[in-house]
Amino acid sequence: KMKINQISLDESGEHMGVCSEDGKVQVFGLYSAEEFHETFDCPIKIVAVHPHFVRSHFKQFVTGGKKLLLYERGWMNRWKPSVLHEGEGNIRNVKWRGHLIAWANNMGVKILDVISKQRITNVPRDDISLRPDMYPCSLCWKDNLTLIIGWGNSVKICSVKERHASEMRDLPNRYVEIVFQFDTEFYISGLAPLCDQLVILSYVKEISEKTEVECCARPRLDIVQPLPESCEEISSDALTVRGFQENECRDYHLEYSEGESLFYIISPRDVVVAKERDQDDHIDWLLEKKKYEEALMAAEISQKTIKKHKILDIGLAYINHLVEKGEYDLAARKCQKILGKNTELWEFEVYKFKEIGQLKAISRYLPRRDPVLKPLIYEMVLHEFLESDYEGFATLIKEWPGDLYNNTIIVQAVVDHLKKDPQNKTLLRTLAELYTYDQRYGRALEIYLTLRHKDVFQLIHKHNLFSSIRDKIVLLMDFDSEKAVDMLLDNEDKISIDRVVEELENRPELQHVYLHKLFKRDHHKGQRYHEKQISLYAEYDRPNLLPFLRDSTHCPLEKALEICQQRNFVEETVYLLSRMGNSRSALKMIMEELQDVDKAIEFAKEQDDGELWEDLILYSIDKPPFITGLLNNIGTHVDPILLIHRIKEGMEIPNLRDSLVKILQDYNLQILLREGCKKILVADSLSLLKKMHRTQMKGVLVDEENICESCLSPILPSDASKSFNVVVFHCRHMFHKECLPVSNTVSPVQFCNICSAKHRGPGSAILEMKK
Repeated sequence: KMKINQISLDESGEHMGVCSEDGKVQVFGLYSAEEFHETFDCPIKIVAVHPHFVRSHFKQFVTGGKKLLLYERGWMNRWKPSVLHEGEGNIRNVKWRGHLIAWANNMGVKILDVISKQRITNVPRDDISLRPDMYPCSLCWKDNLTLIIGWGNSVKICSVKERHASEMRDLPNRYVEIVFQFDTEFYISGLAPLCDQLVILSYVKEISEKTEVECCARPRLDIVQPLPESCEEISSDALTVRGFQENECRDYHLEYSEGESLFYIISPRDVVVAKERDQDDHIDWLLEKKKYEEALMAAEISQKTIKKHKILDIGLAYINHLVEKGEYDLAARKCQKILGKNTELWEFEVYKFKEIGQLKAISRYLPRRDPVLKPLIYEMVLHEFLESDYEGFATLIKEWPGDLYNNTIIVQAVVDHLKKDPQNKTLLRTLAELYTYDQRYGRALEIYLTLRHKDVFQLIHKHNLFSSIRDKIVLLMDFDSEKAVDMLLDNEDKISIDRVVEELENRPELQHVYLHKLFKRDHHKGQRYHEKQISLYAEYDRPNLLPFLRDSTHCPLEKALEICQQRNFVEETVYLLSRMGNSRSALKMIMEELQDVDKAIEFAKEQDDGELWEDLILYSIDKPPFITGLLNNIGTHVDPILLIHRIKEGMEIPNLRDSLVKILQDYNLQILLREGCKKILVADSLSLLKKMHRTQMKGVLVDEENICESCLSPILPSDASKSFNVVVFHCRHMFHKECLPVSNTVSPVQFCNICSAKHRGPGSAILEMKK
């Protein structure tokens, strides 16, 4: 038995190359019979098969000892070797990717293009003091064009690029550029790519605290982020492997599986598998750190990929954690999201909150629809509030649907508490809501009216409770007369006008409010109460009495006059007297009671009665201020001379000159207006006459379609050479000359017989055609 130095697989995993310490090299198919054997006279440390060895035209592999040999299968299935490189010591490492082979010897790292058989570059090693057999070179391809080199404590990342055609000359068509280069703290035993980062297996030496002698420490697996001239450490782990104290740098190897993020750390006694942390690992770490919110979020995001954890379990742990911390409200709020529609878990949590005396905290978040819990759960919460928080209890009753709990049980509980505190408005209001849920609207209405609650009218409308308020109209009016009246009038078919008036008999002020609004809506519906309304307006609403008297056609005028005279309502009395035809008494009252000449003149203008003007002048003739008012106002209604002739000589009249000037100005203005109207009339008449003349001067079309209105034959003869006479009137009626009847009048003007007969006004002949 000899030590196997290296195993190489192609990318498909179907072919394997093996080399051993006794110089044997073997390449064979794992699933096929093809096999190749070769024996050398020295140990072979390295073998690498073509990545696409499975394809027939890529049957190639390389071996490394003192020479780098390329074996290719040719004609007759014979393997032909060719030397790729020699003369720089033993080949220490070979990595094949695509059409590029990278190998390391004592001098450095070379890259060769298999297609062109051209060597592209040589990357010398930095620290030549390190023995290459003790500190071997680590090579790995990140992709087909990116090679990562680790040697000693130096890392280089090389990129293979195409050379521009103009630069080629005798140079290879590719070249290598080092894009990243940095040093590490320890010696490199292996390298592997991880996305844009690097995984480095490091060999560590440290000074012993006891003996102060340098000794081997545990190897480290680091993840670093390459930077152009340095690197950033992402994570670092020290690995415990057996016998690490005796191991050297060359004893460790790092292999990786592409696409699976699996890394194999190989030491003489152990193989350690490292894999990228998944969401389960992440959630484990979050739970360990008590970061439940983040753990729950991570589980929800990755619910399809996590295998170890369940969202519900994390959520329950989170709720317990919050309860332990005393954050009861937050814990209850999270129940909504975490427990979802699981009624059993909900009920379990409710009992848990009851045990710690925090039912109030979870009450706001209990499910109310889809799902619905057992009625006992909701009743338990309501009883808790009823014992300590009436306002909170009222809020829950308002927010929760009435079918969540047994209404009868809760009503009885509220009634029991009201025995201790009968006037508690919160409990009364809540009881009314419970009665409403239970469709006991009458009882609910009684409580609302007692409390003068704003929902009274809404309740009546919503549940049609008009029969229940027939004997409660006064209560409603006392609560809000405007709303009550509107509601009663809108539902007149359910509560009659007579019933409302009867109920308000002992409250005339409310009766007036109702009847006033009824009258404003319809002047005729309450006509039987118009006589009553006169007294009500007089007592409670004097400003609206006169408008009522004006608009009402059913009001008894004698009764109204009697009431207004008793109360000395002058304006109303004046209106009633004038409406009853007693204008002279009305005018006399204005003059004597009001002594308001302007109002008297206005009244006289409205009546437009000459006798009233005579009475007004007679009454005013011995009162200079009245005369002034008359002179200023009656100019356009009565001849001012009638007034001026009656003024006694020597009477002093205030502002007489101004009044006379105004009379003259008014007269002058009337003359100017008449002259202006006359000019407009004459101009319009002339304009219309000219227009008529122009119209009558226009020609009239006569063709074959026109007929004689008398004989009904065509107006034009069929033979145009014959002579004919035609008469055409302005009204467009046409006659043959011989068909027109002989006029009896001496006047030479002829008129259209048809238009004269129809009384349209005669049209004189405009054209007589002869030929």
